Amino acid sequence: MTAEPLLVGIEDVRRAATVLRGVAVRTPLLGSDVLAAQCGAPIWLKPEQLQRGGAFKFRGAFTYLAGLSAADRARGVVTGSSGNHGQAVALAAKMFGVPATIVMPTTVPRAKRAGAERLGARCFYVGTTTAERLAKAEELRAAEGLTFVPPFDDPTIIAGQGTVGLEIAEDLPQVGTVIVQVGGGGLSSGVALAIKALAPSARVIGVEPEGSPKLTRAREAGAPVTIPANPTGLADGLLAVRIGALNFAQLAASLDEVVTVPDAALADAMRLLLDRHKLVTEPSGAITVAALLTGRVSARGDTVCVLSGGNIEWDGLQELLGHE
Repeated sequence: MTAEPLLVGIEDVRRAATVLRGVAVRTPLLGSDVLAAQCGAPIWLKPEQLQRGGAFKFRGAFTYLAGLSAADRARGVVTGSSGNHGQAVALAAKMFGVPATIVMPTTVPRAKRAGAERLGARCFYVGTTTAERLAKAEELRAAEGLTFVPPFDDPTIIAGQGTVGLEIAEDLPQVGTVIVQVGGGGLSSGVALAIKALAPSARVIGVEPEGSPKLTRAREAGAPVTIPANPTGLADGLLAVRIGALNFAQLAASLDEVVTVPDAALADAMRLLLDRHKLVTEPSGAITVAALLTGRVSARGDTVCVLSGGNIEWDGLQELLGHE
């Protein structure tokens, strides 16, 4: 009989916030008049593209490395990542003065590849799926004695990402709705637990791409399931094929709803954020705004859209936004 996973709590998130104080950027809440006018409620943006490394992932990666022993860090760290987690691990490792090895897909966007390489990480490019890159990372861990930094299915990672929700609740106590991305589940589970602990009447709604509905399918099945890979999806940071086991348990306890958004809606959201707010977001980062624009989520009370990251190169922006 499999034991139920021990859930992460708000005190774990508060401890992570202490670790991150003075290291991570406390990103602001920015009001959006244009979205408020369209939605009939106050809309706020939480721009994690302003975070170190260009995405929320730095929060979890630094928290994880900070919790390792000096000996474990000194042997070097390794991870598998679609891009943003890899950059975050590379950055945190550089700050601690330890070597980092990052395994990314062959389809990783150039901005994310260049970011990890620029930070001094040793990079491997393997396959197109989470399973393929994690298998290579495990091979390297075993062969070289490296310490593996999990991308999402881990209590320390969840606590670190949960500081996004902690900041939202502290800065906007009257928050009514929080809309957050669902990839492997680290960000969404961390944000959901923090919001429900500090603003229990608020709704927390997860958003995932229509082509990668791993949480939607898991909720239907009552347990994590593996879905077909979607290597051509625009929201490359949200294309995990399976929700993490601990993440699923956390989300079952804290998430109110999950919706899906088509790739076709992402460019409009990115364009609005760039034109009206001067915020550059990658497709994954803009999916929460796309959920509002498409009506997949209705604003209720003060509504926060988490913008999870902005690691997209100029050519990619031109390709997505350059047409009328």
